[in-house]
Amino acid sequence: MSGDDTPKTPAPRDRREAVREKAQQVQAQQSKALVIRRTSLVVVLVAIVAAVAVVVTWAVTSSASNPDLSPANMTHDGIRVEAVGKVNDKADTGGGALAGVTPAPTATPAPTVSPTPTATAEADAVDIHVYVDYLSPGSKEFQIANAKQLADWVSQGAATLTYHPVALLTPKSNGTKYSLRSAAAAACVATYSPDAFFAYNQALLERQPQVATDGFSDKALADMAIASGADDPKKVRSCIEGEDFASWVQGATERALEGPLPGSENATLTGAPLVLVNGQQYVGNLDDPKEFAQFVLTLSSAAYYTSTPSPTPTVVVPSPTPTR
Repeated sequence: MSGDDTPKTPAPRDRREAVREKAQQVQAQQSKALVIRRTSLVVVLVAIVAAVAVVVTWAVTSSASNPDLSPANMTHDGIRVEAVGKVNDKADTGGGALAGVTPAPTATPAPTVSPTPTATAEADAVDIHVYVDYLSPGSKEFQIANAKQLADWVSQGAATLTYHPVALLTPKSNGTKYSLRSAAAAACVATYSPDAFFAYNQALLERQPQVATDGFSDKALADMAIASGADDPKKVRSCIEGEDFASWVQGATERALEGPLPGSENATLTGAPLVLVNGQQYVGNLDDPKEFAQFVLTLSSAAYYTSTPSPTPTVVVPSPTPTR
């Protein structure tokens, strides 16, 4: 065959060079892909770290700006009622003035003789504590039946009245924790508008939702507080809708369950309502104001007669008459 018919095949060296060049190209592509993957991985990791840092920063900031708060105007986890406002008389109460209990002092002329020591109005006043769960039907019964006479006694100075919001029925509202949220809302009103607390407490119980329902939203609870006369609406609304005192309510409920309750020797919270009068638990009918008034009268009279000292007679010794 002629030279033109001879097939042109690359020399062995040319083939090696071609293979080497191809291998270099593949390696370069792989190296480039590896760099891209590593770069992408670094970017993703940086993004994750940044996101975690943001979350941690937010959590720390939130914790610092909104720690576990405690409400103001509290004594032994209770809200002392100082103002009652106007209360609708929804029950045939047996209240009124309590015999043997000194009412609020009024201005009197100065005595012309040396006064006999007497107990102060604060010491004579009967001490009433009510542990209330705003989802408890019994709490509603007691408040509706006794609100008028409780308000009268406080206004007269015949009784001191302290409410303790607790959350015993938190699981009984379809997961909305209404018992807890409403108690926290009451603490908000006590903190920022204490003079409106009695009216708000009354409204929460009068409009009490049924057990095993969602209850009112935080917004509705705030609306009720403002309608009850809260005089700092912005702070009250922010506190209620932010559930600022929810942790405090949980702690106060646990402390009440452990006992002893303030003013008592060994009483503990066993249910709501729980009513203590001078440290003694009321176990009568919740919706019978006359029975409750008689219970209070009995204890207040006993306290009066044991705390008021008997006057000591003054013996006048005549001066001796000189003899002549």
